[in-house]
Amino acid sequence: QVQVVESGGGLVQAGGSLRLSCAASGSILRFNAMGWYRQPPGKQREMVAISTSSGTANYADSVKGRFTIARDYAKNTVYLQMNSLKPEDTARYYCAARIRTMGEPNYWGQGTQVTVSS
Repeated sequence: QVQVVESGGGLVQAGGSLRLSCAASGSILRFNAMGWYRQPPGKQREMVAISTSSGTANYADSVKGRFTIARDYAKNTVYLQMNSLKPEDTARYYCAARIRTMGEPNYWGQGTQVTVSS
């Protein structure tokens, strides 16, 4: 049973930083892609950042230049460094992992709440 568990959310003031962590049960080498999604209050879930096994990273336009996704293969963990946070970044953030090269993620975490105050 594959599990991905998020941590690192919290309350931060606008302009501040947070680092989210996503720990996988077992090697993350088996995943073609791992990424972060978020669901703001009353809105649909959206992609934030995805890291592929080929080394590429894709970001939502709204977070480019502020967020960075990174993998640590030794720790089987994926991070999302979030800088210059804005109130509109407030959401529940989910980690996801995908085995194939395309399609929807196969595994999802329970999420971690990020709240940015103005």
